[in-house]
Amino acid sequence: MTNHIDEALRALADGDIGGAREALRGGGTPLAAALAEHLAAARDGSLYDRPAAFEAFIDGGGNVGLYGAVTEALGRVCAEARPASLLDIGCGDGRALRPVMASTRAPAAVTLVEPSTALLDEAVRALAGHDVDARNTRVEPFAAELPADAVFDVAQSTFALHTLPHEVRDRVLADLVGHVGVLAVVEFDVPDLPHASPEHRRFLAEAYERGLTEYEADRDLVAQGFLMPVLTGQLVPGATRATWEQPAARWAEQVGRAGFTEVRVTRLHDYWWSPAFLLTASGSPGSAA
Repeated sequence: MTNHIDEALRALADGDIGGAREALRGGGTPLAAALAEHLAAARDGSLYDRPAAFEAFIDGGGNVGLYGAVTEALGRVCAEARPASLLDIGCGDGRALRPVMASTRAPAAVTLVEPSTALLDEAVRALAGHDVDARNTRVEPFAAELPADAVFDVAQSTFALHTLPHEVRDRVLADLVGHVGVLAVVEFDVPDLPHASPEHRRFLAEAYERGLTEYEADRDLVAQGFLMPVLTGQLVPGATRATWEQPAARWAEQVGRAGFTEVRVTRLHDYWWSPAFLLTASGSPGSAA
């Protein structure tokens, strides 16, 4: 980590945008250049207002190997559970679901929950020919308003539940436990570091530097439309925060606290940000009735 970037990240955590811009002058790394451009533009809005950036992000770099491992793991979950009904929370464009739906173990009915209209439309098109109930909404109201007799044999979520603040996630999991047979969550095992501490700043700088170097032609699109908003959202006071991640052990504790049982965590894939893992757990379908 260069002094330029460390000083910029420290200034961002203090809410000093001008100081962060000044610190980045003369920085020559991909991260320094991307962060300087982002701060100069002062963009705002949801990450998913620019779906092309998100799609370029997940279509390239280390995401190719990552999603290969993810879809293989979720395929094993469905092969074992043989679900008739499946819920995909934060389905995005449906890429984590497509291999299962193309296989002989495809569930008869699928419910998609996705707040981005553009990404949900992509998922629906990709799953044409299947019985799909597409809900263009956030998971919080969806889970809170589930009818007492609604049951999903499998509920899966791939890199989506971390977008919920921890206390909101507690409520969502508690709302779901009585409606779900098997829960399958894929997330990143992110270390627990004091916010904006030297260790946290070093982790962010080194990880984002690695991530940006995996993109060439689409680097600017990915950086400005996705990665830099995520980075600054973790540091700048009052910024639109996009992620509330935690170590895998904390995920297991949280799922168990919501009432799920038989919680298991399996490491899936090494990734530039943090290792990905699969968490599976048993719900208590029918208990909400």
